[in-house]
Amino acid sequence: MTTEWIGVLVMYGLTVLLAIPLGKFLAKVFKDEPNAFDFMKPLERLIYRLGGVDPTADLTWKQNLVALLTINMVWFILAFVLLLVQGSLPLNPDGNPSQTPDLAFNTAISFMVNCDLQHYSGESGATYLTQLVVMMFLMFTSAATGIAAAVLLFRSFLPKMTETVGNFYVLFTKAITRLLLPGSLLIALILVFNGVPASFDGKDTIVSMQGDTVGVSRGPAAGMIAIKHLGTNGGGWFGANSTHPLESPNYLTNMVEMIAQMIIPIAMIFALGFFINRKRFAWMIYGVMTIGFLLLVIPTIFTELGGSPAIAQLGVGQPTGAMEGKEVRFGTLASAYWSIATTIISTGSVNSMHDSSMALSGVMELLGMMVNAFYGGVGAGLLNFYFFLIIAVFISGLMVGRTPELFGRKVEAREIKIASIVALLSAFLVKGGTALAAWIFMQYGDAAGVASTWAVKPSAWLNNPGFHGFSEMLYEMTSANANNGSGFEGLGDNNFFWNFSTGIVLIVGRFIPIIGPVAIAGLLARKKYVPESLGTLPVDTATFGLMIFAVIFILTALSFFPALALGPLAEYFSLK
Repeated sequence: MTTEWIGVLVMYGLTVLLAIPLGKFLAKVFKDEPNAFDFMKPLERLIYRLGGVDPTADLTWKQNLVALLTINMVWFILAFVLLLVQGSLPLNPDGNPSQTPDLAFNTAISFMVNCDLQHYSGESGATYLTQLVVMMFLMFTSAATGIAAAVLLFRSFLPKMTETVGNFYVLFTKAITRLLLPGSLLIALILVFNGVPASFDGKDTIVSMQGDTVGVSRGPAAGMIAIKHLGTNGGGWFGANSTHPLESPNYLTNMVEMIAQMIIPIAMIFALGFFINRKRFAWMIYGVMTIGFLLLVIPTIFTELGGSPAIAQLGVGQPTGAMEGKEVRFGTLASAYWSIATTIISTGSVNSMHDSSMALSGVMELLGMMVNAFYGGVGAGLLNFYFFLIIAVFISGLMVGRTPELFGRKVEAREIKIASIVALLSAFLVKGGTALAAWIFMQYGDAAGVASTWAVKPSAWLNNPGFHGFSEMLYEMTSANANNGSGFEGLGDNNFFWNFSTGIVLIVGRFIPIIGPVAIAGLLARKKYVPESLGTLPVDTATFGLMIFAVIFILTALSFFPALALGPLAEYFSLK
């Protein structure tokens, strides 16, 4: 057990130690200062030329949002079409069929928005071609979209009044060429040398010790697994994701994948500090996010180490904790750590089955996605944190009787309205979607003819009755809204209702939290900069950090506590 604790502490410690210099490097890249990857400039110039982009042009926040949204729409259409006809395309050695229109709709949106909510099993629901050309391609573009949007936000903090906030296309390209591409290559090499497949051969056939002939899926998985973690994407080459021995063969690959998925979200915090030359502000943000992370991960670890109360009542000892749904090669502690890390940073990859987690662990996993601002996804975490920051600045200003200001710019009614709408939207999508699913389940259950409408009877959605069944539906909608992608896999989700409903939640839950903060940043950047004085509210102190944390806690509790009380909390107390 001591070794397991050391492993987790080393994982987190290495992540932070690597994130600080990486943040400094990213600040140089996005400020266009000389850096170690300037040799990529010829490739970038070629990309700009082919795309008809003027890299010297600065765009307004509206022009940048138009660019972001339109290019993502093009990718969605291409992905949707390819998934519809994948069964007839090359690089399909296992003969996997094309996806149905509703599944292709959900899959294309899911990977476009960095969620990777998979309502199919990777090795049987996609081909090598679509795994690479659709899923893996979108893993790069969706991560770069989030990073570029966050850097547009960075520029609004600079002490100058401006109509422009940068060029989305340039920031997007650099995020791929200077960060995601070289980082993924390094991670993929480590994975390959530890046994992760990188072959285009079809299924292999082996004979088990019992004499059974078994077909083992494989493929060029290493590259996809690398970017799925580095870009906080999460979709697995195999349906079992990183619980599969070919996605993560040993504890070393588990550590590499864990560090990979956390490093950029944390590095982006430090990049903000270096970019605007306010390191104390970055450390304040890091402190708030880390406290939130620890408040979620510590109870989860001890809950999982404590084992199942139901088994304990039978007088059966559980020296290794709650091992149901967990891999022996990782253990309970590393799996509990992963389950919270992957939900707070919107990766959604798993090295254990979340549906088998203890009820209190399920609460923590859901809270990580409901807040969606404790580190968060690449870029998206800071975007989500930003509207909490705006609300905290506004409330603090009212409390001290001053016009709220953020770095020399007044925060007025228009900005707080946008931030409030973004904050309320999350609760509406999660609770509204779950309520609709629960109503359909209760209303139509086993009704005759329903299967033809919903593709499968609602009564077949849930493998678990009662509180846990409600938690499965709540988790699915929460995961879709948070662009996370993990799931309580007791839910039967590959049907018309879940494919369509979560598809809508996916796209709204991704782009409104991008549009809102970028719009606020653009509006603030146009305002006159007023130098800070003794009367200015400092936003880089521990006191203000506690204020932001209080805002996050109160908004999350008011928005989601009733839903949690009906699901995982009720399950937890029923087991006591």
